Parts: sequence; C-alpha cells; structure tokens
Amino acid sequence: MFAIEDSWVWDFWVVDDGAAYHLFFLHAPKALGDPDARHYNAGIGHAVSRDLVSWERHPDALAKGRPGEADDLATWTGSTVRGDDGLWYLFYTSATLTPLGNVQTISAATSPDLETFTKLPGPLLRAESPHYELLRDGAWHDEAFRDPWVFRDPDGHGWHMLITARSPHGPAFDRGIVGHATSSDLRRWSLQPPLSEPGQGFGQLEVMETVRLGASWYLLFNCLAGDLPQDRRPSTTGGTWLAPAAGPLGPFDIAGARLLTDDRFYVTRPVRERKTGRMLLMAFENRDAEGRFVGRLTDPVELSVDAGDGEPRVVGPGSQAWQVRAGGRA
Repeated sequence: MFAIEDSWVWDFWVVDDGAAYHLFFLHAPKALGDPDARHYNAGIGHAVSRDLVSWERHPDALAKGRPGEADDLATWTGSTVRGDDGLWYLFYTSATLTPLGNVQTISAATSPDLETFTKLPGPLLRAESPHYELLRDGAWHDEAFRDPWVFRDPDGHGWHMLITARSPHGPAFDRGIVGHATSSDLRRWSLQPPLSEPGQGFGQLEVMETVRLGASWYLLFNCLAGDLPQDRRPSTTGGTWLAPAAGPLGPFDIAGARLLTDDRFYVTRPVRERKTGRMLLMAFENRDAEGRFVGRLTDPVELSVDAGDGEPRVVGPGSQAWQVRAGGRA
C-alpha cells in the first residue's frame, strides 16, 4: 500500500512511462484535524514504482496557485498523457472560491520528464450553458466541473476529455452527466455537448474513465450514497460503479451501472500491468470498520472477466476484502 504517516492520501492516477509507474495523488496534512478539511488544502503529490507495490516518494508535482488564479484554492484530480510533441501533459482540476461558492475548472501543466511541471496559462475549460450546470443555477453545493480524463481518439483524430459535470435540467440529485471536450494538440480545447443525459440515477459521476475488459467497454465512475437520489440511498452505500458502454465514447448505460466496490474503497482505478497485460485495480481506503476516514492507497488486485457470466470481478490474492457486502453495506 501507499501511505504517508502525517498526511491523508486519496484521489490518484497512475501513468506508465515504459520503465516505471508514476503515481500522482492528492494529499493534505493530518494536522488539519478534520478529514473533510483536506479538500481545500490539497496538493498533487508524486511517487514512482517498478512493481505498483513499493513506492518511492518524489517531490510534489503541483501546488495551488497565487491569489486570483483559477487554482488558488486547491489542485484536484486529473490525468496525465504524453503528447505528440514529446511533453507530458498533466491535466487537473483547478478550484477557487467565489462569493457564490466553489468553482471548478480544468487546467494543465507540462513536463519533459514527469518530475518538473510548468503550468499552462488557463484555465483551459470551464462549465458553460446551455449543456452544463453553473453555480448560479443554485441546485448544487459547487460548480461541478472536474476530474479530467484524457485519451487519444480511437480513430486517430486528436484527443478526448471526459469530465465530471452536471446538467442544468432535472432533479438536483439526478443531474450527473459525462462532460466532454476535444482537442487536436492538448493545448486548445473545445467544449462539446455531454456524452450522457441526466436522469440516470446519480447526482455526479466522479473520477470517471473508460476501460476495455475482454471484448467489452465500461465506464468506471464513483458516487457515494449521499449524492444519489433520495429513494436510492437506503439500499446502498455507493462506491465505485461500472456501467456498460458501446465504446470509449459511449453510449453509456449509466442507469444500468452496478456497484464494483462499496464505500470502504473509493476512486477505484484500472492499471494495466506492463509485463503480463493483466488489468489491475487500485483504490484509496475511504473508511474503516468504525466509519472513520482512512486516507491511504491499496495494493493492486486483479480485475478479470468471469468466464461464467461475463461480468468483471476482482479475483486472486486480496480479492476477498474487495467484495461488495450485502446491499453495498459493511
């Protein structure tokens, strides 16, 4: 596992540079006292591993910006890809506080070596009407527009970004959608209509990405019970969800998503093991048996497609701890 003695560690993503795995993660000091205070005090840390188990911490990748900048409150979750220019692009959520509340936008930084990053002028993207809910709409506690997941177009036409976003239409806890943007060069981005509709049973789809398992595609996303419609909350804790998809850009059967992990684990992410090609999963430990926030990362476990029913399942050593308890409750 990956843990920092004096800090909480939560949302993360892993990048394989061909020789080593690079872990980027959110962290904040436990000296804050209240784990809920971590969000407004987050930086993006960095660690490196050869085996996804033993990690060596490196200097932080990014910290919050100066007053008045889009990330002057905190830097949150994102993704990292290598561009055609040879540079690494770290996309992240830039957060700031306005008189109305927290506003999230998408920003980026570049690096020649995954060690030293230079922020690009930004933000690159922000929520815009008519497709995306704004803070002034008054239906949510923040302007949810975050967690950029960037990948190449499958047909070779530039890049796509999936974004945690909300629709301005429908009941407040049923507006979660898959935001979408496109780019030809990773620097200039065009906001597109969302790739899903509201009314699928989720208030927000956090830290999402698409993953191929066998011959099938899935949308992996996260949502806890408190962000579900009221009538769904008694039956589940929420956690990480897996929704069938027709391809990396959908369509997505979000209403048909099933729970992959309950709320003991959160922000579950797939990582392809380089030597074997196995699909592994990592997550952050969200709560212990007494309901207290933990804030550390798990060791990887294997995600495999069941030969019987074709459903993806966690298998092998350590898999027992990942099994969803009855009703998604411990």
